[in-house]
Amino acid sequence: MHAVTLTPASASSGSGGGAGAAAAAAIAASFAGRGTGASPTPAAVRLAPVAPPPSRSSSALPWVVPALTPEPVSAVSGTGAGAVARARASPSASRVILPGPDGAEVGRVLGGGVVRGALTLIGGDPGVGKSTLLLQVAALMGGHLSPPSSSPPPMVLYASAEESVDQVGARAARLGLADAAPGLHLLSATRVEDLLPLLASSPPPAALVVDSIQTVYLDAAPGAAGSVTQVRECAAALMRVAKASGVPVFLVGHVTKSGDVAGPRVLEHLVDAVLYLEGSRHADLRILRAVKNRYGPTDEVGVFRMDEGGLRAVPNPSAALVAERALAPSVASAVTVAVEGSRPLLLEVQALVAQASGGWASGGDGPNQNSGSAPPLRSPGGVRRDRLALIIAVLAKHARLRLGRADVHTNVVGGLDLREPAADLAVAVALASSALDSPARRDAAAFGEVGLGGELRRVPALAPRLAEAAKLGFKLAVIPAAQDLDGIGGVVGGGGKGGAQQKELLYKGGMKLVRAATLAEALKVLLPESAGARRRSVAGGRRKAGATASEEEEDDEGEAAGW
Repeated sequence: MHAVTLTPASASSGSGGGAGAAAAAAIAASFAGRGTGASPTPAAVRLAPVAPPPSRSSSALPWVVPALTPEPVSAVSGTGAGAVARARASPSASRVILPGPDGAEVGRVLGGGVVRGALTLIGGDPGVGKSTLLLQVAALMGGHLSPPSSSPPPMVLYASAEESVDQVGARAARLGLADAAPGLHLLSATRVEDLLPLLASSPPPAALVVDSIQTVYLDAAPGAAGSVTQVRECAAALMRVAKASGVPVFLVGHVTKSGDVAGPRVLEHLVDAVLYLEGSRHADLRILRAVKNRYGPTDEVGVFRMDEGGLRAVPNPSAALVAERALAPSVASAVTVAVEGSRPLLLEVQALVAQASGGWASGGDGPNQNSGSAPPLRSPGGVRRDRLALIIAVLAKHARLRLGRADVHTNVVGGLDLREPAADLAVAVALASSALDSPARRDAAAFGEVGLGGELRRVPALAPRLAEAAKLGFKLAVIPAAQDLDGIGGVVGGGGKGGAQQKELLYKGGMKLVRAATLAEALKVLLPESAGARRRSVAGGRRKAGATASEEEEDDEGEAAGW
């Protein structure tokens, strides 16, 4: 390695600031020390050029240090002999597979395992279980992954800047990790300069957990701990050493009131993976979601349940999410299957449509401004607000179901968020069921994106959705009529009306598929008692409110259309 001249850093200036200087010094001192057998002694120093730049006419550039060596892509990727030999010689080129069901659930979100040298940010609300999850991950890497007993177990460092060693140790004992992870080491540190020598030591630790990035600071960077500059520079310093040493680093990040990680947005761009642990501290279900991952998918989720022993993987999330559905048969709800990455999850969408609590009145072309009452509430729990507004408008236009003067509440059981339009039909069925006091079929699942014209549009990945619903015993599934059924095994025949384009098919396991072209057609199938209930509701409502002639005509048109 070419020699470099190091000078003390007296101020933070230029690109990278004090963090870049400290990290570069730690790496340089570590690698130089390993070559001579000396121990590294990193310090807060700044790189300085060996000599001033020569003139442009000179062909040689002695001030350029050729520290980087380009490598052919065939030697670092693929399955060729060069790539296999490199993976055997360099453990940093492989992933660390976490054992057990809990480790497999975390590994699923990370894309298959912990990538060596990766910088992973874990965010979430206070008290949701971020520290508990990372303490369990550190125990897995420092216990079950240890080599044979003749060799010492790999050292995994858990650095807490918010709690003392005794407090973290008490939590580890409560979770049963004290004896299961002989390689797990705890330390209480707030200075990043104290952590960099540990990462650059020989041999390096198996992993480092920093809890949290908002509470550590760098001496060479200005500002207090948690400031924008400190958060950015501390993460940059840890990233540089992690990439050079191959040590995976996990950072705990606090979130703001809006749900974003506190600190600069550049922090999320700096790290390799951003995971969010979602859920309420008052509920036991937790969802680990990847929103950024350079080494794997960004739409995978892991489902955990919090108990006295920590976070435990849920083996069958779909069954757990609908396990309590039978306890409230009167609740207006509908079932759909959302695909999160490669995992289909059966979700229950609940809805409540009630008279506006503020007595909102409407007359003529708009709301009565003289009423002095508040507008109806829209509480889209687990549903995007724009999609809820669209579905309400489509129900009013194409199903003659007006919810403009009613409070509308939705809830997705388990705290999950419906991020894909494929769940539109389930939301619409739940809303119509509550508005009409007509229970939806309990053995049916609904799939379809609702268009502005009231049509049902096809959904992606229908095969795993149907398979998940059939596995849990559902007997009916309503799908868009335009859905392509190629690649869906188990369809053995059809019946019902529809001519050459059959509307009803028999899926494997005895589940019937009904193809609906519009939202109104789907509602007639999923709400079998809706027609009579709607006529009674409309008649009673009009007698009380005094309907206009045009509104009566619209209701007559809706009843003539069969809805």
